Amino acid sequence: MFNTKKPTTDMIVEKTNGGNGTTLIGSGTTLKGDISSNSDLRIDGTIIGNISSNAKIVIGGSGVVEGDIFGNNADIIGKISGNIRVKELLQLREDCVVNGNIFAGKLQVEPTATFNGQCHMGANVVDMASNDMVATAK
Repeated sequence: MFNTKKPTTDMIVEKTNGGNGTTLIGSGTTLKGDISSNSDLRIDGTIIGNISSNAKIVIGGSGVVEGDIFGNNADIIGKISGNIRVKELLQLREDCVVNGNIFAGKLQVEPTATFNGQCHMGANVVDMASNDMVATAK
């Protein structure tokens, strides 16, 4: 009764939240590498690499990204050095600084935001940019 061992397995089952949670990279954290997620992302730290999400990406006031951003929606408050590709709404807020090209379905820019690069808008432009990205990856 007490000496019986429970069967163990070498397989680890990973539970997913179905894309309903938010992943947070806190201030003072630096990550080097690409991030891919099916849920919302909030970056308040530094990311050196590309970010891809099937949901919303928020770059907080202390957030810094050195790489490209791909997502459905994005809300930028921090600093970005790279291209941004958003299928739906891209919001450049407060004192954000974006150095790179933008491909977005819709764009909202606050008066205090800084953007240096080219802007391409419309659903067709975003689809073309995604296809170009897939072609260059091959």
